[in-house]
Amino acid sequence: MYFFSFLYIVKMSIIRLFFVLTLFLFHSCNNSNKISKPNIVLFMVDDLGWQDTSVSFWKSETKFNRLYNTPNMEILADMGVKFTNAYATPVCSPSRISLMTGMNAAKHRVTNWTLNPNKKKPAEINHKNFEFPDWNYNGLSTLDSVSNSIYATPLPQVLKDNGYFTIHAGKAHLGAIGYPSSNPLNIGFDVNIAGHAAGAPQSYLGTDNFGNNDLKNKIWAVPGLKKYHGKDIFLTEALSLEILENLRKPIESNSPFFLYFSLYNVHAPLMEDNRFVEKYKNIGLKNSEIKYASMIESMDYALGTILKKLKNENILNNTIIIFMSDNGGLSAVARDGEKHIHNYPLKSGKGSIYEGGIRVPMIVYSPFHKTVVNEVHHPVIIDDFFPSILELTNTMESSLVQVVDGQSFVPLLNNEIIEEKPLFWHYPNWWGPSGPGIGSYSAIRQGKWKFIYFHDTQIVELYNLENDISENINLISVNISKSKELANILTKYLKSVDAQMPHNKITNSIVPWPAEHPSFN
Repeated sequence: MYFFSFLYIVKMSIIRLFFVLTLFLFHSCNNSNKISKPNIVLFMVDDLGWQDTSVSFWKSETKFNRLYNTPNMEILADMGVKFTNAYATPVCSPSRISLMTGMNAAKHRVTNWTLNPNKKKPAEINHKNFEFPDWNYNGLSTLDSVSNSIYATPLPQVLKDNGYFTIHAGKAHLGAIGYPSSNPLNIGFDVNIAGHAAGAPQSYLGTDNFGNNDLKNKIWAVPGLKKYHGKDIFLTEALSLEILENLRKPIESNSPFFLYFSLYNVHAPLMEDNRFVEKYKNIGLKNSEIKYASMIESMDYALGTILKKLKNENILNNTIIIFMSDNGGLSAVARDGEKHIHNYPLKSGKGSIYEGGIRVPMIVYSPFHKTVVNEVHHPVIIDDFFPSILELTNTMESSLVQVVDGQSFVPLLNNEIIEEKPLFWHYPNWWGPSGPGIGSYSAIRQGKWKFIYFHDTQIVELYNLENDISENINLISVNISKSKELANILTKYLKSVDAQMPHNKITNSIVPWPAEHPSFN
């Protein structure tokens, strides 16, 4: 208790000095207690934007950082390392499958959000001009005989096979209804708390039984948690309480554990967490934004609950904590005010290939790695989590059936330099909502350069993110050589993984590869 009180009131530099000294003394006096298998807590937030936090991931604080209240994220950032160039995919399921497999979405082909078995999304089926490929809409599979699914060895199974007690809590969204991966117990988790096929709750409210009263929309109802039905409790708090109960077993048995706390927050439907709404009402926010802000603070409170548990059990010094979001912040729908500006200075939001749709907050705390800086600017992507967690847990990859695309970011925690690889995005699909950068596309980031190829419009764009983080100045015409270079690298990669492309109904042809764009011929 005193530890966290101290963290709250001292400045950042003092916090870090105190923490490093504490760990130094602990390890100096207790070498015999050092465990080779650290605990892993992966805190995955749904739809949390790069700017949806009081922790700034940019060069300067913005109005959004001053609006949202996330004190526990501040504590975690002070304890650990902020990654300012962390990326996911534009929508949820592709990120989650990449996390569980270490594969890029172009390769695993779960390129859109999963739910209904053997079926594309309505927006794809009903598109006037394009026919979209039969992507892996059934999600992840641990069997090689399941159609339209990616056969892979899931991360929790690897950890479980290596002695970890594995807990899933919250949103799963890894496989279609009726398929084994819709239940986290089938992919290596020992415990599943409220995870199923759907990627959003019908209701966040215990008074609504978390949506189980609505028989018409039963598909979205949160499973389990019946002991909280009818109670005045928010879903995030119920999940936190269940986590605390289920952590007793590995803690009491001194077993390493992997906790995947995959929150439903802040995915729509936007609903008030009554514990946190008053301050946002008092500053005059509109109704939806009050709900949104309270859901962010609810998320942060849950993080604090886990931090407090780890501290009280004296296991914080043997626990690695990773914080991440599954895609950019929601801005095209459900929000009040002007659309597509809620992630400023980033452009657009969830569903978009612009930075607002893919750049996300990321923090890593590891008591075993002593970086001399509080920030890492090296670009990383969700594919990198799989090999990084295996390295952090001293786990071998020999049993994997898939080839991992990701690159471990662990050396960055030691302030080491690693080779900067290109990052790839591929979305041969159609999300539904409209807005800047929302459509069907492929993209690459290499260093400061980002190249985008829109399948539906055949538009190509080039941005210097170092000078233009808002992606306002398309440099395609003034730097055709760099554009061509990146288009070639992107094309070579997409071909190497046999990436799918949409079919143009008007021309009766497959959309050409990026390098085949007329600008480069």
